[in-house]
Amino acid sequence: MLLAVTALAGCNRDQGSDAAGGGKVGIDLPRSDSDFWNSYQQYVEKGVKDGEVDALSLTNSQNDIGKLVSNVQVFTDQGAKAVVMAPQDTGAIAETLQTLSEKKIPVISVDTRPDKGDVYMVVRADNRAYGEKACTYLGEQLKGKGKVVEFQGDLSSINGRDRSEAFKSCMDEKFPGIKVFELATEWKGDVASAKLQSTLAAHPDINGIYMQAGGVFLQPTLALLEQKKLLKAPGEAGHITIISNDGIPEELDAIREGKIDATVSQPADLYAKYALYWAKQALAGTTPKAGPTDHDSTIIKIPNGFEDQLPAPLVTKENVDDPKLWANQLEKKS
Repeated sequence: MLLAVTALAGCNRDQGSDAAGGGKVGIDLPRSDSDFWNSYQQYVEKGVKDGEVDALSLTNSQNDIGKLVSNVQVFTDQGAKAVVMAPQDTGAIAETLQTLSEKKIPVISVDTRPDKGDVYMVVRADNRAYGEKACTYLGEQLKGKGKVVEFQGDLSSINGRDRSEAFKSCMDEKFPGIKVFELATEWKGDVASAKLQSTLAAHPDINGIYMQAGGVFLQPTLALLEQKKLLKAPGEAGHITIISNDGIPEELDAIREGKIDATVSQPADLYAKYALYWAKQALAGTTPKAGPTDHDSTIIKIPNGFEDQLPAPLVTKENVDDPKLWANQLEKKS
């Protein structure tokens, strides 16, 4: 009863649940080649150290669905009672989710929503809003005219699809005078850089860039623009307006330095916090409930479970120093 009273808004107690809860949690990190995901890992490790959940040894599937499947099998062999994962290929994980469902092991999926297969909770932001915010910002900055390069994430990922579809729909509807060059990248910085170079050669009047993931695209993009002497400060003739997604410290520094104009801050801290929170709730037998929560998010019902949609603010030079932004709170490693 006490647990029911103190549960956060947006969930309630399943009367048939085990009030004691508890059990080991298997946590797989999705990759280590992105500053965003490395930050997420730091927050997860801190949460585990602080005793938010009793976790098995963390694994990292390195953007390889085969490794993720193998790591999950290890978790089940070790007696995991819940699993936290962030599948980068949201279609290929369905069979594993079915197996976990049959074993009655709840799954918390972070950042990505699996296409099929039961999940207890998806913890992510509204990725369509990312694409729409990027479109609106670029369209307004460019006054509805120009040429924009879009680094699309992997379209096998729900995030890549959501951001790309929303960006295109918004551009077609609101800014038909802007031509968009859609560059498929599979979330790879070297691919984005090579394709940007080719596009700039054919269209030297590019005046906008949308990077769907600053964690992998920021550094190679800035390096290429610097090399070609195209990295000009806002207000200078020839300035290329750049908006990104992630909100990592390096992006915020780039905004302060005038190298990029904006980003949408994807909350790495909240992803970790509520991944562990929902794992704990799953172990306790809590049944999620759609609606607003007390942590400024909204839980929605999805076909295969629930989704906690966390806030993701637009960051520009006007609010880049806001102490509430997770990247301004992150403890830098020495």
